[in-house]
Amino acid sequence: MYQLEEKIWFWVLAVIPVIMVLFLVLQLWKRHARNKFADKELLRKLSPNQSLFKSVLKLIVLSLAIASLAIALVNPKVGTKLETVKREGVDIVFAVDVSKSMLAEDIAPNRLEKSKQLVTQIINNLASDRVGIIAYAGKAFPQLPITTDYASAKMFLQNMNTDMLSSQGTAINEAIELAKTYYDDDEQTNRVLIILSDGEDHSEKAEKVAKEASDEGIRIFTIGVGNTKGGPIPIKKNGIVLNYKKDNNGETVITRLDEETLKAIAKGANGAYINGSNTNEVVESIRDILNKMDKKEFEAKQFADFKDQFQWFLVFAIAFLFLDIFLLERKTAWLKKLNLFNENF
Repeated sequence: MYQLEEKIWFWVLAVIPVIMVLFLVLQLWKRHARNKFADKELLRKLSPNQSLFKSVLKLIVLSLAIASLAIALVNPKVGTKLETVKREGVDIVFAVDVSKSMLAEDIAPNRLEKSKQLVTQIINNLASDRVGIIAYAGKAFPQLPITTDYASAKMFLQNMNTDMLSSQGTAINEAIELAKTYYDDDEQTNRVLIILSDGEDHSEKAEKVAKEASDEGIRIFTIGVGNTKGGPIPIKKNGIVLNYKKDNNGETVITRLDEETLKAIAKGANGAYINGSNTNEVVESIRDILNKMDKKEFEAKQFADFKDQFQWFLVFAIAFLFLDIFLLERKTAWLKKLNLFNENF
């Protein structure tokens, strides 16, 4: 397990491509100036030890020094001690709809990205609860088992997209059935399933499965993402809209938020429906719901001791800088023999 203490310093890495561009511009300018000054044969005699390879090598060494310094400033930490601790909380599984209809942009930036934002903000406001993630479309797929590692949960969440499942459609019942396997029967923790979807359920079995889940102690809360007026499903390439999805008759498909289906699913599992248009309201609603629930004690493994690792990267940075200082832009004897880049000037 590792932590990155000051991620903002990763911006230092942006200096590297700038330096490379400046180096390329400088080399082109030098070549142009030399060609105006004299022909190649005369230049070779005047500067027999000038080495392009050495210049490139110095650039690489300097880039490595900057990269090492940036990582040192970020200060990565490595967990060195794993402990089993007692925690109290609720087991929460997020089921995120990744069907193609979630690409509709009737809610900014689109339904799927909005869903990911909502889950991220909910996780940011949790304390000691455990979370799991499911992706579903025509089928359901486990993304992350129940864990207290919120960083991993958010990482898996950001990687979710509409191409991750080949089976299209929206089978909410599949997500509920899979969620049942996430909870540990031995621990008997309070169980919550939060479904984020536009409600276009193609299975027509979700209400029945929701009631079955309720009998097993699972409360289901649904969050509707989208607009009841609906919108088309864009077909994009490199971020540019090429067309919109059409039906068999060539008509543009309009997908709409089906709140009634989501309300029925939540009602059948002793839960509630929440409209997902306002992030703050969603987070507050979920927080109030969780605060009113009894917290069950469970065991969790976590790293209790982290050690700084910046010193290693600082040593590398200093070493590369010293190497850069003593690395001359002139050919050495071995370099003349190798004649890298076929340098004749």
